[in-house]
Amino acid sequence: CSLAMPTKNQFQLLTQRRYLPYFSLQFLGALNDNVFKTSLLMLIAITLAPTDPNKANLLNNLGAAAFIFPFFLFSATAGQLADKYEKKKLVQIIKFGEILIAMLIALGFYLESFPFLLFVLFLLGVQAAFFAPVKYSILPQYLEQSELTGGNGLVEMGTFVAILLGTIIGGLIISIEEWGSIAIPVVVFLIALFGWLFSLMIPNAKVKAQDPQLKINWEPISQTWRTLKEAATDRTLFWTMIGISWFWFYGSMLITQIPNYTRIFLGADAKVMTLMLTVASLGIGLGSVLCEPLSKRKEEIGLVPLGALGLTLFAADLSFAHGPAPSTIIGVHAFLQQWQNWRVLLDLFLIGLFGGFYSVPLYVMLQTRSMPEKRSQIIAANSILNALFMTAASFLAIGVLKLGLSIPKLFLLVALLNGAMTFCIYKQVPEFLIRFRLWIRGE
Repeated sequence: CSLAMPTKNQFQLLTQRRYLPYFSLQFLGALNDNVFKTSLLMLIAITLAPTDPNKANLLNNLGAAAFIFPFFLFSATAGQLADKYEKKKLVQIIKFGEILIAMLIALGFYLESFPFLLFVLFLLGVQAAFFAPVKYSILPQYLEQSELTGGNGLVEMGTFVAILLGTIIGGLIISIEEWGSIAIPVVVFLIALFGWLFSLMIPNAKVKAQDPQLKINWEPISQTWRTLKEAATDRTLFWTMIGISWFWFYGSMLITQIPNYTRIFLGADAKVMTLMLTVASLGIGLGSVLCEPLSKRKEEIGLVPLGALGLTLFAADLSFAHGPAPSTIIGVHAFLQQWQNWRVLLDLFLIGLFGGFYSVPLYVMLQTRSMPEKRSQIIAANSILNALFMTAASFLAIGVLKLGLSIPKLFLLVALLNGAMTFCIYKQVPEFLIRFRLWIRGE
């Protein structure tokens, strides 16, 4: 298929070789991360929580840190490599690395060693950190300007569907006592293999975005600082990154609380928790793909204030949505009998929907307004900030819950913080509100 043939809508991209292999491999990558992460954390809970809950909590928290820490350490290096070398080749090398990591996962399950599996989770985080700058910076080399919103919308939708599916698949397989720990390495290996095969199908890019003369600084700490400092020189791009990172802060604050919120305040079981995560993921998927028609196939940052308004209102409503918790743990059928629970589901769906309106235009803005030969380093800076904000979200949630704030009150706090943060962003970059007013008027 010709790289120069623009599509009439985003779904046509899924029929074209310049997009489908890329979409498939990034979907499979997110799926694999979550199949393994979920299965490992559940195995720790099943094996250790009944006999040694403190050790189980320690390993769970170490697992979360093992995956996120590589983004601090390696994103800056990854951004340089993606700006210096051909992105297609880098994707193929990174995806082949996933196959090698899958083999180590099999060894870890065979040895039944949690420390070794946590080390492998760290390696998976390293692989994800090297993939992140390429994942977003490669798109403008294959898509027309009018296709970027739709292309990013599909990626966002695919990522959240993959996270949800990976969480469900990993949890279901590992809970099968007889052969769950044998099946997980097989599934992870097959997903990694298919991801690598899709990477081989990516065609050559007609648009070049390399700087072959770039000198790589291999020292991660100084390069991380340099990357962030350079990103901060363009105020609009820097505040765009803050906006994206804030979305990850907001999302991790809410999603992390869902299991305990479901059990304590809704009195419901794990299947209800899965239902709630599914509804939120469907909302994000729909919001992401609606960005293309709403933006009239161009960069439209006027959607960002609309998204931010919805994120504030519906997180606030979620804090008041639940009814009295039942006396016994209920399943999906009994959960859906109570009207208050429909309000909870609607809030989660709308948070997802407006989250799509908020995040997709920001990613498009990052791609279109960064210099092609420095685009990967800008996106690497964004990855570092994302990791910082998500870590801050964990510490803040732990802190306020320890101080006695309930989970519903935490949702209200997140809503208020979202309003304050988005106000700061609009004050720094008034263009968001200007475009919002023009978008409302249809201009």
